[in-house]
Amino acid sequence: MASAVSHPVFARAFPAMSRALEAGGMAGRRKDLLAGLGRRGHRHRRRHRTGLRSLPRRRDRVLAVEPEPRLRALATAAARAVPVPVEVTGGTAGALPAADAGYDAAAASFVLCTVPDQDAALAEIRRVLRPGATLCFLEHLRAGTPGLVRVQRLLAATVWPHLLGRCHLSRDTAAAIKRAGFTITTLEHFLFPAARTPVSFHIAGHATAPGR
Repeated sequence: MASAVSHPVFARAFPAMSRALEAGGMAGRRKDLLAGLGRRGHRHRRRHRTGLRSLPRRRDRVLAVEPEPRLRALATAAARAVPVPVEVTGGTAGALPAADAGYDAAAASFVLCTVPDQDAALAEIRRVLRPGATLCFLEHLRAGTPGLVRVQRLLAATVWPHLLGRCHLSRDTAAAIKRAGFTITTLEHFLFPAARTPVSFHIAGHATAPGR
């Protein structure tokens, strides 16, 4: 299976975009979201230092998976500057380079809107988590009105995925998490930025992996 996904335009634009998002308040949300993670965690697409800085210090090991080669290089450099042992590796959400039931926690941040198959990605996350482990998620979400959903679908069918690393805005990610067998324990819907636009709808929360 492929372990690399090339998005050269997105990879060049993403660091600056991400810094703007983090400065606008996303960094605080991510830090709060990850505060209670277990000691051994898996993260998919933690691309650079702004994301890695959010990791709690009380961890034994973090595996960060980044399929885009340019962004993986940035993440590898950033991992050296944080006080947490981080291994940055290639891989995709549908084929994670991790053993079964090997992790106490996982975090997906703007991942489930980009993967080709949400169900396959969540099945993989479930596979690598121990029973009762925590999944933290921070994702785009389907809009709250039919009109904006139509705009989201139009964007998804045209330019948006090509410019934003295959991001699809109109997915019902909370439903997909439940469908994968996780129990959602906390869930927050929020607009970021605060105006109601097709790209503003987000969710953040925690879910518990099922027993085996």
